[in-house]
Amino acid sequence: MTSAPALAAQTSAAPDAVPPGPPAVSAPAAPHAGRAPHAGRALRIGNLELSSPVVLAPMAGITNTAFRRLCREYGGGLYVTEMVTTRALVERNEKTMRIIHHEPYETPRSVQLYGVDPVTVGQSVRLLVEEDRADHIDLNFGCPVPKVTRKGGGSALPWKTDLFAAIVETAVREADRGGIPLTVKMRKGIDDDHLTFEGAARTAVSAGVSAITLHGRTCAQLYSGTADWTAIARMKEIVHGMVGDEIPVLGNGDIFAAEDALAMMERTGCDGVVIGRGCQGRPWLFGDLENALAGNLLRNQPDLGGVADAVRRHGEYLAEHYEDEFMGVRDLRKHIAWYFKGYPVGGDLRSRLAKVSSLSELDALLSELDRSQPYPGEAAEGTRGRTTRPKRPHLPEGWLDSRVMDAAWHEELAEAELDVSGG
Repeated sequence: MTSAPALAAQTSAAPDAVPPGPPAVSAPAAPHAGRAPHAGRALRIGNLELSSPVVLAPMAGITNTAFRRLCREYGGGLYVTEMVTTRALVERNEKTMRIIHHEPYETPRSVQLYGVDPVTVGQSVRLLVEEDRADHIDLNFGCPVPKVTRKGGGSALPWKTDLFAAIVETAVREADRGGIPLTVKMRKGIDDDHLTFEGAARTAVSAGVSAITLHGRTCAQLYSGTADWTAIARMKEIVHGMVGDEIPVLGNGDIFAAEDALAMMERTGCDGVVIGRGCQGRPWLFGDLENALAGNLLRNQPDLGGVADAVRRHGEYLAEHYEDEFMGVRDLRKHIAWYFKGYPVGGDLRSRLAKVSSLSELDALLSELDRSQPYPGEAAEGTRGRTTRPKRPHLPEGWLDSRVMDAAWHEELAEAELDVSGG
């Protein structure tokens, strides 16, 4: 196995043939250029055969069992839990154990972990394996939020090549004990001057991961601007050059419609797509993507009545998830604006829906909608949630001075493990 220092990230520019972001242009000379993006709908990740190459990205407070259940009703794919921290999992934090719970109908069971200590990461993977709590495990090296990166975690961590290698190698070794595929998700790097994805990809492949996902933004970008699909094509080129098609590369960033997924796969050669903010308030997007990638022109573009039905089911599933009706509909409130984006719903009604307190009240409010209003097209699509502006990343003092860890950093690893999950 190649040593981590020898796999330091390269910062050379990606080929100009692949334009960054979604605007329509000619296809690049990617490893699979010319291949129909929907050729072979299945995606193989280790020993998992997925019917659709579409993955639901973990989102804090969003991708609980209720939302995963709703998305599954519209289409296939891999549905990942909210991110959980490895320390909290090892300590069996009540909230964390609730997050990793899967209902019997959820197969395959997918869990995403965040950690900065190889020992704790290994213990958490061992727990999932020995207690049969997952069929797939993903490691998060892409989170850009300050509470994670200021301790050296998330998208800041791959900068330390030895730490990144130790975590991935330990996690793969423990997952292999149970025959469970382990994958990694990452960003391009900390900022444009400190890119890490190329070296991190080589390290991950050498460690034996089953798939790699790249979000085409840096930590500094947060969710602003346009995702750089060029970087996804470059990662596919690297992985393909090392192991051929044995390890799939998945693309993430700026997929808000089925056509975006087709464009990404055509222009980058990636083997699948990971959907995050684009599906908030649009669980039917998975069915759209499944159809599009199979060459089916059928799209699920619901009228206002169809949206109302989805909102009602979501509320019901949330009430079941929390085992408390009020808690469920209170959680539903944050989804309301996403569901009705672009539809002609008056401000007063939107406001009342955003304060709903029971399923009966929800039914009464939804009955006020003009269910015949048609799908509003692009007005209902596009980004959701916070876009934010680029910001200087929050990093530990002196983090960028060296690509390897020193003794002082190792002593602080325990403090870097957050004791909460879902964020």
